[in-house]
Amino acid sequence: MAWIYLVVAGLLEVVWSLLMKQSDGFTRLWPSIGTLVFMIGSFGLLALAMRSLPLGTAYTIWTGIGAIGAFGVGIAVLGEQVTPMRVAAAALIICGLILMKLSSDH
Repeated sequence: MAWIYLVVAGLLEVVWSLLMKQSDGFTRLWPSIGTLVFMIGSFGLLALAMRSLPLGTAYTIWTGIGAIGAFGVGIAVLGEQVTPMRVAAAALIICGLILMKLSSDH
């Protein structure tokens, strides 16, 4: 169950990062409120996952899902650039996540 909590926490991190961008520096009310709500949910699920997963594994996977998810949302929703260097960087993050998962006893 911890891995499910962790994946959902990572996905919520993607949502709150998008909402934070849309809040325009917390100057827009509803995106700002949404950011805080999804942050609380993300942190709460991360905390539940950390009950049984090692800190290094849980935190790395959580931030990795958020980073790759935000990268994808930035491209798909916000029209950010797709360059070979950015794709290579994202691929390295994904490789790191796979290695972290494979090295976990859980």
